[in-house]
Amino acid sequence: MTPGRRSSTFTRLLRHGFTDASAAERLLDSAELAAVRDDPVLLEALGATADPDLALHGLVRLLEAQPGPTARRELLDTLIAAKPLRDRLLGVLGASAALADHLARHPRDWEALVTYEPRDLHPGVAEFERGLAEAGDPVSLRVAYRRCLLSIAARDVCGTTDVAETAAELADLATATLRAALALAESAAPEDAARCRLAVIAMGKCGGHELNYVSDVDVIFVGEAAGEADEAKALRSATKLASHMMRICSETTVEGSIWPVDANLRPEGRNGPLVRTLSSHLAYYQRWAKTWEFQALLKARPVAGDLDLGAEYVAALEPLVWKAAERENFVVDVQKMRRRVVENIPAAEIDRELKLGPGGLRDVEFAVQLLQLVHGRADASLRSGTTLDALQALASGGYVGRDDAARLDEAYRFLRSMEHRIQLYRLRRTHLVPEDEADLRRLGRSLGLRTDPVTELTREWKRHAGVVRRLHEKLFYRPLLDAVAQLAPGETRLSAEAARERLVALGYTDPAAALRHLEALASGVTRKAAIQRTLLPVLLGWFADSADPDAGLLNFRKVSDALGKTPWYLRLLRDEGAAAENLARVLSAGRLAPDLLMRAPEAVALLGDGDGGGLEPRGRGPLEQEILAAVRRADNAEDGVRAARGVRRRELFRTAAADIVDSYGTETKPAEADQGALVDRVGAAVSDLTAATLAGTLRAVVRDGWGDTLPTRFAMIGMGRFGGHELGYGSDADVVFVHEPREGVDEREAADAANKVVAEMRRLLQIPSADPPLLIDADLRPEGKSGPLVRTLKSYEAYYRRWSLGWESQALLRAEPVAGDEELGRRFVELIDPLRYPARGLGEDAVREIRRLKARMESERLPRGADPKLHTKLGPGGLSDVEWTVQLLQLRHGWAEPGLRTTRTRAALAAAEAAGLLGAEEAAILDEAWVLATRVRNAVMLVRGRAGDTFPTESRELAAVGRYLGYGDGHAGDMLDAYRRTARRARAVVEELFYGA
Repeated sequence: MTPGRRSSTFTRLLRHGFTDASAAERLLDSAELAAVRDDPVLLEALGATADPDLALHGLVRLLEAQPGPTARRELLDTLIAAKPLRDRLLGVLGASAALADHLARHPRDWEALVTYEPRDLHPGVAEFERGLAEAGDPVSLRVAYRRCLLSIAARDVCGTTDVAETAAELADLATATLRAALALAESAAPEDAARCRLAVIAMGKCGGHELNYVSDVDVIFVGEAAGEADEAKALRSATKLASHMMRICSETTVEGSIWPVDANLRPEGRNGPLVRTLSSHLAYYQRWAKTWEFQALLKARPVAGDLDLGAEYVAALEPLVWKAAERENFVVDVQKMRRRVVENIPAAEIDRELKLGPGGLRDVEFAVQLLQLVHGRADASLRSGTTLDALQALASGGYVGRDDAARLDEAYRFLRSMEHRIQLYRLRRTHLVPEDEADLRRLGRSLGLRTDPVTELTREWKRHAGVVRRLHEKLFYRPLLDAVAQLAPGETRLSAEAARERLVALGYTDPAAALRHLEALASGVTRKAAIQRTLLPVLLGWFADSADPDAGLLNFRKVSDALGKTPWYLRLLRDEGAAAENLARVLSAGRLAPDLLMRAPEAVALLGDGDGGGLEPRGRGPLEQEILAAVRRADNAEDGVRAARGVRRRELFRTAAADIVDSYGTETKPAEADQGALVDRVGAAVSDLTAATLAGTLRAVVRDGWGDTLPTRFAMIGMGRFGGHELGYGSDADVVFVHEPREGVDEREAADAANKVVAEMRRLLQIPSADPPLLIDADLRPEGKSGPLVRTLKSYEAYYRRWSLGWESQALLRAEPVAGDEELGRRFVELIDPLRYPARGLGEDAVREIRRLKARMESERLPRGADPKLHTKLGPGGLSDVEWTVQLLQLRHGWAEPGLRTTRTRAALAAAEAAGLLGAEEAAILDEAWVLATRVRNAVMLVRGRAGDTFPTESRELAAVGRYLGYGDGHAGDMLDAYRRTARRARAVVEELFYGA
């Protein structure tokens, strides 16, 4: 061969799509192809395949495998002369190395591709049964199965059948194979076969008539006694037959396996009996089945064995399937299951996962099945097990927008075609898009992308996945808007009853009100309504994922009514990814945050990730700076305090919103796992905010009444949870007041001034207004309510030296200056340190007195009718138990252990553990109980809008508390059990450490 000719052939091969032209030249020069090597028809046909190199290599192997020269000549002559065979055979060889292997092992099977008649183009179960009829054992069944698969693949790669027809043919071949396998099992055990009736119900993609090339075939078995046979014996026989049938299909032989038969969708899964009677199936689904099991039954289809019994099974269970949407939390259950599937995908694979990943095939299937279950009860036209048929029916009935359905149909077909071609190459069960460039090139070319296959494939795949991601949830919510808003011409409106059904399935208890809200938000042709129609499908999904969707939607309408004409509001929700989801979570999580927001809706800006400061809590310094600046600008004390309370309301909203978002998690950020960190953030934020508010109020009152200088130095000392930086949303500000007359000022004048300051501060902070009041509680002062409200530092010193009681020393453990004269506050701390950290610790009498007080408090202060085991403050293992235990350790050992000299409970507990005063396990138990009790109190305030020390009794409120604490719908009982268990363990530690039991 001359170099010029070689160069010419080489170039021609490259032009026809070969990547290894040198190897292709060698194969074309082989003896098997010598007669046709220069035939342009052959090169053109090879160049039209997905992988010309693979096709040529497979053709040479097939020719080599022919039994002799005559057979080889026959194959070549037919190949050159008959275009249908040429396209089919080379198309398969260029797309499937596995089927090329099959042809090399069974070299006459190419003849199965010669026939090209109408009945051959779209075979059904009967034709496939004929193709498998001669198989008398598992090995020959595999060979016959592959021969039938060869013809399906040939029609697929040549475009004779589309992806839906190919999937249906694969399901029909699976049906014929199951029947053949069952026949083999019955012939091996005729007595068992005579004793029972056995129906094989296809599930999953086989049942839905949309099977892949390589997939588990999901089945359920139903058995009954035949004639007068004993039922127990009949079920044993049926189980043997079913097991043998599964092995015939699943076991690996010299010809490989066909596919695994998976019966795990049966009642109780792999723990349940393989075969049940019809009545046993029915009893299970009536009493025990979960939502996903009814979803799976959408695709149930009798395919083998006793088809009459199979039809009875479907008829008996069908009414239950169409009642599934009435189950509590139905939509949320289905959506959660979908999320769990995504969460279980390995992180390294999620971007290549074609089936289960975001924007994958399962998103389409879940969305369609959800709508079928909601509306199929009233509309029998929706009851197809085939995804694309069901999607078309949903569009025809107005349950899904026609444009959305068409785009989803296109995306699903493309993704299924990718899945088919990926599996066809090696006949392996996979849903991962390959990473190797040669594999991607073959895949792209097999889908008709020839210019730049890898780039075009990646672009098309991402485009279609993006369509699915955007549409699969919108599919559920968008028609609700179309039912109340102006419709596109020619669209079918979702009926009022269908809209009601869908809202009830989403968890709305007042669907009529919900539709009114949607109409108010989305109707009209304004830009505002257009943006709302874009936002609402997603928001409705987030509302449905809460304990109170009705409240979420109502609150969203209120905020939108208040801010609808503000240009930045809808832009914020549309353009800033986090803002819309954060708002949905906040509006549907309870009363407190929405109430705070409604009083000044512009605080919505905090929910974005732009310039509004976001949801990060602000520290004491910046807060105090802002409040003092607002007070300086005010004309009088009342205006100044009004401004301070406005800042407090906004910052309470910021804190509550951050707490809700962190507790619920978002689509891009999981819920905060560290419960202690959540408690600490709230406690620090609310305590800093309260201190800053008091500082601003003090400045306003002093300036109004005395100008720049009060006649007496004045300080506020935080006590209790305030001093401990542990305030909750509903906490009062526990303080004591201390003053010291300035030089030359009469003590009476100084005391009058200090008392007036306190009285005016309390008044201004409680004036009814749009902002929540801040109550100042001074009951922890010396002598309690009976003692003077304000004392001088000398008076405190005299009192503590002569009269101080044990409980007062204990209360002082949490004393910390929070506002006013810093020097005076520091001297007050120096005064009380010897009292709260007594030298050499507490004597036994003092310890006994503290224990006696605690026991009396437990018996006397618990509210009548309250369940002690669920009371977060005074119940066993509650806040009081943990705090008194920690405080006793501080009183006894604070003098010797500097780490114990803190006002914060968790910090003191950690210091006590570090000092060896209690074990790590005991410390962890007490910390967990304290954190949980604090979280419950915060949750109750967020949900109910008012403080409470025990769990709500109303079911929706209880569910909302559960969601905040990380429990899904329907798991309130688990939450209460977990609280009791945690508190019980803590109480055991308290008994030992505090009471010395």
